[in-house]
Amino acid sequence: MPKGKQSTRGNPNRKIVAKTKTNGPKKQSSKSTPQRSATAAGPRRLKIPDQHWYMPWRRRYIPIPERKTLPKARHLFASCLKILIKNWKLFGGIILIYGLLNFLFVRGLSGSSDLISLKDSLDSVLQGASGKVASALLSFTYLLGTSGSSNSQDSGVYQSILLIIGSLAFIWALRQAFADRLTRIRDSFYRGMYPLIPFLLVLFIIGLQLIPLLIGSKLYSTAVVGGITIHGYESLIFGVIFALLAWWSLYMIISSVFALYIVCLPDMTPLRALHSARQLVFRRRLLVLRKIIFLPIIMLIGAVVVELPLILFATPVAPWIFFILSMIALGLVHIYMYGLYRAMIDE
Repeated sequence: MPKGKQSTRGNPNRKIVAKTKTNGPKKQSSKSTPQRSATAAGPRRLKIPDQHWYMPWRRRYIPIPERKTLPKARHLFASCLKILIKNWKLFGGIILIYGLLNFLFVRGLSGSSDLISLKDSLDSVLQGASGKVASALLSFTYLLGTSGSSNSQDSGVYQSILLIIGSLAFIWALRQAFADRLTRIRDSFYRGMYPLIPFLLVLFIIGLQLIPLLIGSKLYSTAVVGGITIHGYESLIFGVIFALLAWWSLYMIISSVFALYIVCLPDMTPLRALHSARQLVFRRRLLVLRKIIFLPIIMLIGAVVVELPLILFATPVAPWIFFILSMIALGLVHIYMYGLYRAMIDE
């Protein structure tokens, strides 16, 4: 037998020797270990799903769309003023026509005598410098309260019609101004009236959305003001009900007000406009509400700054200046709201 070879015949440890020979110091591949563990664990099998006699409830996850930050309210108001100044002939002409029609069909020549008599009666009661300022503030409150009132039922109908016509003219002119297109004043009234029926339908839906607010105010006035409630907690309960119903109406109107601008687009239906408006304010209604509230606050401050000196020193002129400011206010409201709408869709 040659050297270096050893016979395994008759050797009881031949298997061990063979095993030690085969399993010597040898580098194993990294892939062998998972294969060996997989075969040791057995074949993989799919887990049988649990069967329920009922459908388990799962909350639907709605992803929040990626949006840019909306501009601040003061910056938005400043940009709208720039657009108004840049297109002052167009918007000034629309405001002038709207104001003349309101003067002829709604206001008339009366209006300043009531303020003068109210101011004289307040001055006779309130004395001193502080009394003069208080009298001017109360007279300004009277102007605010009577700004939307009309002399007769027919004039109220005329005011509503003129408000719709002026709004449609402003919206059409704003679309052209934001697109940097040159247009004429008469085109705003001629070509801007075509979405009249869809616009009225959206207004009708907004009126329906105000029903919870009207119900809440009626319940509160009947229970609290009418003297039905006795204890404080009863008044608190009716106040909470009124607040919840008012928030319900406000929640719906925050989106529907932008549908007034969307429905004026070509080939747009009211339902599609309302759906698109809800998508615009999706999960940011409070942010949009905060920017909307900024507008009446800044307009009220501006009206107070202009009207108080006039009421103190030129009372007969104050109602006419207030009438002009109320006509300009319609243009400011539409410019600001349309600018906010464009800021949301340009993200």
